[in-house]
Amino acid sequence: MGKITGFLEIDRHDRPYAPVAERVTNYNEFVVPLNEKDTRDQAARCMNCGIPYCHGTGAVAPGTTGCPVNNQIPDFNDLVYQGNWQEASRNLHSTNNFPEFTGRICPAPCEASCTLNIDDNPVTIKTIECAIVDRAWENGWLKPEPAAVKSGKKVAVVGAGPAGLACAQQLARAGHEVHVYEKAAKAGGLLRYGIPDFKMEKHLIDRRVAQMEGEGVTFHYNAPVGGSAPGAVDAKQILKDYDAVALTGGSEAPRDLPIPGRELSGIHFAMDFLTQQNRRVSGESLGDKQEILATGKHVVVIGGGDTGSDCIGTSFRQGAKSVTQIEIMPAPPERENKALTWPNWPQKMRTSSSQAEGAARDFAVLTQAFEGTGGKVGKLHCVRVDSKFQPLPGTEFELKADLVLLAMGFVHPVHDGLLKSLGVDLDPRGNVNATTSDFQTSVPKVFASGDMRRGQSLVVWAIREGRLCARAIDQALMGLTTLPR
Repeated sequence: MGKITGFLEIDRHDRPYAPVAERVTNYNEFVVPLNEKDTRDQAARCMNCGIPYCHGTGAVAPGTTGCPVNNQIPDFNDLVYQGNWQEASRNLHSTNNFPEFTGRICPAPCEASCTLNIDDNPVTIKTIECAIVDRAWENGWLKPEPAAVKSGKKVAVVGAGPAGLACAQQLARAGHEVHVYEKAAKAGGLLRYGIPDFKMEKHLIDRRVAQMEGEGVTFHYNAPVGGSAPGAVDAKQILKDYDAVALTGGSEAPRDLPIPGRELSGIHFAMDFLTQQNRRVSGESLGDKQEILATGKHVVVIGGGDTGSDCIGTSFRQGAKSVTQIEIMPAPPERENKALTWPNWPQKMRTSSSQAEGAARDFAVLTQAFEGTGGKVGKLHCVRVDSKFQPLPGTEFELKADLVLLAMGFVHPVHDGLLKSLGVDLDPRGNVNATTSDFQTSVPKVFASGDMRRGQSLVVWAIREGRLCARAIDQALMGLTTLPR
């Protein structure tokens, strides 16, 4: 373990943020890393519990505690405390292909499951994870790991988001010839086009892609599979050309709000707004898309999750006059009842870094109609709701809005194109039907993982599913597998 009495002697101390006035002027990451001494002190606080719930308790089923990729957290904490950073990196990468992603954007269910969280004082696991992988890159420890022996099998991975990247890297290291087909101009999926640069800069993705190319993975960009879009690749031809196909696309069909006034201009899906800004930052062309900008506008974000929070931070950086976030769910409690919730992920009031930049937040609010003049949105007609989401008479109010961003989640993957071309069965929620035992779809040699299979979820779950899917494909192709669970 770390220092035996560390948790008694050392207080929790996490990475600070750059001041709001400074960070909203640009799209750079603003989390300030801890120095080496502070990071090792934080690692020293790990208690090496008899049952380390931070590990995750069988991360195949939803609702389990701790880390979905089963990071060996007490082990790498001890290695950091001892100053053995290179071994800590090896340990961390044995379970997680991309800890620099999760070390920045994961909500850290591991910390919620930490025994010290019983006292609201968990180990800074996410910060330590990020420090390990950043040091590994700085020291040149992360080289391509091409397979020593080739299998002679070819696998197509459709979608270069975190699930697809993890799946492709594992398969390449198992000796297979891997081709990744991506509809966008660059790899990363929502890591690149959805998550703002101020949360995760995109050079982090580029260097992982370079590592994977060094391991033999071939990327095909601007190459949607199925459908009739420009550059589309025929899905049936992919089936003929490859020994296995992994469907690792996202859950990209957004939940809409079909109420009066929805047709007014100035009402957009959150991901359209976020993707545009990420393209601007990277210098990618928007093509013929109409620009969506918050500059000088009163912005209302409908939806209280991470995507809504990303819209807030982006709006402030674009120079919005005001940003209001509304949520139909009631306000969660300020504190959870640890006796009832720990070590599970609790529902409690959380304030993201973007929300802390000056957004107004309101809960238990239903939008009933949009109103505007000249075809442009100008206000929202809202009402407060009870615990069953029924309107409360006499609580109606209006919100001024020049830009409305719909951030209410995603219902399932897009069905047109790839999924209809292949004819895979869907589950009752509209996701691709495949189990976590073999990840096989109803179509022979076609597998599915990540958001396409489980529905919208966390990046860390996408990495986990991509790894498990690669193992299932290797098992199916070779009759056995040495890839880890």
